[in-house]
Amino acid sequence: MGREERLSRVFVELADTLVSGFDVVEFLHMLTERCVELLDVGAAGVVLADERENLRVMASSDERAHILEVFEVQNQEGPCLDCYRSGDAVVNASLHGDGNRWPSFSAEARAAGFRFAHALPLRLRDQTLGALNLFSDEESHLGETEVVVGQALADVATTGLLQARAMEQSRVLTEQLQRALNSRVVIEQAKGMLAERGAVDLDAAFRRLRGYARQHNTYLSDVAREVVEGVLPADAVTSAPRGAEKRR
Repeated sequence: MGREERLSRVFVELADTLVSGFDVVEFLHMLTERCVELLDVGAAGVVLADERENLRVMASSDERAHILEVFEVQNQEGPCLDCYRSGDAVVNASLHGDGNRWPSFSAEARAAGFRFAHALPLRLRDQTLGALNLFSDEESHLGETEVVVGQALADVATTGLLQARAMEQSRVLTEQLQRALNSRVVIEQAKGMLAERGAVDLDAAFRRLRGYARQHNTYLSDVAREVVEGVLPADAVTSAPRGAEKRR
């Protein structure tokens, strides 16, 4: 499949999820995975602002990116903070060299194996909802085409979130987004439980959790909550068919 055909299919896939009641967490995880597939990056993640305009980690393509993004928002230092505050993209920011503008973040990112960082705004006009983070493993820059594609993917995510806002009253949407942010905590708890009981790493635990949700056509956050509350046995998720966890 050629690059142009793959790109077209990704945009159709993302657009197909933009319907009433779509799962925000699942949608943003899909977005990070497609960024890694289409762009010259090793990992991707999304942060969104909560009702107090504090950034929260919403989705990551793998555990390395998730840990780094949590470090970034907790320490209030890094490209996604700059991108969100200014509304402007941060592209090809080297994580090496003296005088780096994010010394603590850069050290943490290098330890995780990343060489360059990028952040693209989830923005429409003067409203910025968060940022799409991209992390490069190799000593290579994002080209102009990759930046355009990345921003287009970020714009799709922004459109989806704002479309939900147009369908709901502002108060209801705020509560909906807050629930999505809070569900991230439950998902992390479920990942830890599945990793421990299934003797797998956190990435594998998340794939199985997500695979189970897809196999049973239910929300990822609902499956995670059932695991944490003991309603759904962890073994039922960790023993699910492996094909489900690899599904794209």
